[in-house]
Parts: sequence; structure tokens; C-alpha cells
Amino acid sequence: MINGIVTIIETMCKFLWGDLLTIPLPGGGMLGIPLLVILLIPAGIYFTIRTRFLPVRLFPEMIRVTMEKQNSKSEAISGVQALIVSTATRVGMGNLVGVVAAVSAGGAGAVFWMWVTAIIGSSSAFVEATLAQLYKEKDPLYGGYRGGPAYYIHHFVKEKLGKGFRWKRSVTAALFAVSGLLCWCGISQVIGNSVSSAFENAFHIPPLYTTIVLVALAAWIVLRKNATVKVLDILVPIMAGCYFCFTIFIIIRNIGALPAVFSRIFSEAFGLRQVAAGGFGAVLMNGVKRGLFSNEAGSGSAPCSAAAAQSDHPAKIGLMQAFGVFIDTIVICSCTAMIMLLTPDEMIGGLTGMNLLQTSMQYHLGQFGVVFIAVILWLFSFSTFIGILFYARSNVAYLFGDNWISQTLYKILALVMLFIGGLAAYTVVWDLSDVGIGLMTIFNLAVIVPGAGPAIEALRDYENKKKRKKKH
Repeated sequence: MINGIVTIIETMCKFLWGDLLTIPLPGGGMLGIPLLVILLIPAGIYFTIRTRFLPVRLFPEMIRVTMEKQNSKSEAISGVQALIVSTATRVGMGNLVGVVAAVSAGGAGAVFWMWVTAIIGSSSAFVEATLAQLYKEKDPLYGGYRGGPAYYIHHFVKEKLGKGFRWKRSVTAALFAVSGLLCWCGISQVIGNSVSSAFENAFHIPPLYTTIVLVALAAWIVLRKNATVKVLDILVPIMAGCYFCFTIFIIIRNIGALPAVFSRIFSEAFGLRQVAAGGFGAVLMNGVKRGLFSNEAGSGSAPCSAAAAQSDHPAKIGLMQAFGVFIDTIVICSCTAMIMLLTPDEMIGGLTGMNLLQTSMQYHLGQFGVVFIAVILWLFSFSTFIGILFYARSNVAYLFGDNWISQTLYKILALVMLFIGGLAAYTVVWDLSDVGIGLMTIFNLAVIVPGAGPAIEALRDYENKKKRKKKH
């Protein structure tokens, strides 16, 4: 029975994330394209065209609305707080180990394709966040608002079926909610394992001790009613700011090598050498996949926080979430790439994963660099755990109604998975999280592609109001 379930999970994971299409390239190479890339990239291009190239055209407006004074009197969270929550979940282990893996497998050129994917993904993030704002509901348990894909999928299905829709929950919306809860349980285990492994490598602390502290601290935050956003308000700017500042310090110290690094990124992204050697597929796909996996645009995760925000116009929250993709991929992922690419090849040759990143940091900052990466990984992972439980609120409420029992039981389940992951890694659980986010993406895209009209209309309305305001 158990073996059968494991086989099903592994098969689904391979179908979602394995190479569904394989295209031969000049030089004898092959370009393998997973199903999720086939779905997400065309959707991102479609949204970019429909929003009239929003990521480039409205980038200054993204910054302006993010810096705008927020209403602190409302019981609901602000748009910036929603951005901080989504940044907490986007900025995680993938920004460190994931980027290392992408550059190791695809070379420096993967960084360029990661940037391109982020620009396209910003449009998807805008659409799904704006839809979440348009169809949010009052939250009787936590106060403020709640919503996300389960809620706008429900509204979409109800609208299409009209009077024929008589159920409290739509099947598609419920499947999305279940997929999300499975995904976030799996991620909890991955987080526990990553943190305990990093601290064992850096400080030789036994995993049991690290895990007990991690779970106790997480429980103290997530089991309290409204501690999540308050903690992330402090934690996320500090951790992201520290990582960015130390990267800038490393870049300034190696400023002479910077032109060569950028030359390498662009030459390998388009280089004939990579095409001729059959390596272009690795360059392209590793950059694209890392960009998609890191910023989560189109997966339906971030809209769960976007729906909770209070704003005077839904398009503002969409613009902030689009800016969140920029923060995650263009800024934080690029920081990791620069740390690696500014390290001499002979120092990191043959290394992979966290060992590669810690060796790079040791080259730049000495032993302090190893400790710093371990602490940053802890902060990134811890904030991700807190953030995903904020996401889970709306999905649990959609499936089980408004009650504290179901909310608390899911939090306890996630804490148990965090504890188990800290002591041992179970590959099937990692696969389960990949299956969960893959299914979330499919259910989400199935609705936001045909149902993007209200989000596009909200953007048009927002821009028209801005024009009228300028005239007066």
C-alpha cells in the first residue's frame, strides 16, 4: 500500500517536473522542457502582452506604490505587509542552493535567463494578486481579509455555471486548496532538514538540538493569533537587507572583475560555443526553471497574502506583488550568483550545493562567511515556514470552514513535519511538495488565463484614474 502511494507520488513528480518534450539542438544537445515550463512561460508572455509590458512600463509605479504611506488604522494588513509575507516565502533555500545548482549545471548564462523569466513572471504575479484582491472576503477568525486562488477559482466556476452552481465549494478550488496544504507540509519537512544540516556543517551542532529550538520558536509564533505578520515585518527586511549589503560589499571588493562576470553571463547566455557544444539547453532550462521555482509567479501561493491586504485599489496590490518577483529573482538570486561568479573557478571546482556556496563565502569573507551563510539560510527558511502557514489559513478555511480547530490542527501537522525533517530527509516528502506546487500551478493557470479580464480591467481603471488625477 505504502509502496504504491510512493510510486504514484514519484510518477506524478516526474510527469510535472521531468522533461515532457525533448527538442534536438545543433551540436548534438537536447533541450528538455518540463510541463510546468510549457504552461508558465506562455502564460507569462500572454499576461505581459495583455498588460502592455507592465514589468517594464510600470516599474517606477511599482516602486512608488510600495513606498506609499500605508493605512495603519485598519484591522487588515497593508499592501507592504502582504508583500513582506510573500517575500518571506519566495526568498528561501532556492535563492541559495537553487541558484548554486542552476549556475553549476547551466553556467553563468543561466543567470540571464533567470532574469528574463522574472520579467515575464512579474506579469503573472500582477494578474493573480489583483484577482485575489477583487474576490477577497472578510476573515471572521483572524480579522481583516482572506482569499487567494481557491476563492477566485470558486467565483470563476460559479460565474461560468450560473444558476447550475449550487455547491458551497467547487471541485477545482478544493483541489487547489488541498494541493497547497500538501505542498506546504512537504516544504516544512524540507525546511527542517535544510536548517539542521546547515547548522551541523557550520557549527557541528547535532540536528536534534537545532530542530528542537527551531520547532519551539516556530510554534511560539504560529500558534498565536496574529504574531506571524509582526514577526515577518521585522525579520524579512533585516535578512534580505543583510544579504544584499554583504553582496554589495563583496562586489565592491571585486569591482575589477565585474565587467568580466557580466561579459561571461551574456556571452554564455547567447554564446555559439554553448550551442555548438550542445550545452545551450542546460543554460536556458536551468535559468528558466530556477527563475520560475524561486519567484513562484503563477503557482498561486503569493495571492493568499495579497488577498489579505487593505488597499484603495486592487491594482496597487498587484503592482506590489509584481515588484516582489523583482526583489526575489533580480536582487536576491542575483546576489547568490554574483558571490559564486566572483570566486576563482579553481576554488569551487567539483563542489556542489551548500558546500559550493559556503566555500565561495569563505573565500570572500573568511570563516565569518561560512557562519553568515548558515545563519542566513536559517532566517530564509524560518521566514518561509512562517509565511506558508499564513498562506494556509485561507485554504484551510475554504475546505473546513471558519473554526479554530482545523486551523490549529494544520499548524500542528506542519510543526510535526518540521520536526521530522530536522532529523532525517525523506525523498518522497520532497517529491510530495513538488507535486503539490505543480498541481497548484495547473489549477491556478486553468483559471487566471481565461479569467484574467477583471485584473486587466482593474489595471486599465487604475491607469485612467492616475491620468485624470494628473490633469486636475
